[in-house]
Amino acid sequence: MTKYIKNAAMAALLAAAGLAQAQVAVIVNPKSPNASMTADQVASVYLGKSNSLPNGAAAAAVDQPESAAIREQFYSKVTGKQAAQVKAAWSRLVFSGKGTPPKELASTADIKKYVAATPDAIAYIEKSAVDASVKVVLSVE
Repeated sequence: MTKYIKNAAMAALLAAAGLAQAQVAVIVNPKSPNASMTADQVASVYLGKSNSLPNGAAAAAVDQPESAAIREQFYSKVTGKQAAQVKAAWSRLVFSGKGTPPKELASTADIKKYVAATPDAIAYIEKSAVDASVKVVLSVE
């Protein structure tokens, strides 16, 4: 009987872990001319391969705090890399003088305020947190 309970508990935990995966929304300022972006375009900005948005404007990229679960989801789903790998890549770029990593803000609310006030900002948040203050250019499940 206890083996059955353990198996049921494990199945419930695995199901809950699957449900915990939030949808990621890549957002920009609502006045941005960019209507959509591909995952490759977003990855280029967040991996330091490009410092501009598709409209040619310099990208003001914003990152979630390292402790945020959405950060790991974003990097694995959009760039195909773990957040730690991306951090290491940025360390090399910064050391060689070839780039500045995305600005890290403390919360989703801070990120939305920044994006709403900054014409060329790009960031990512949980899709459930999207409101009229920002525009979604990419959704990732």
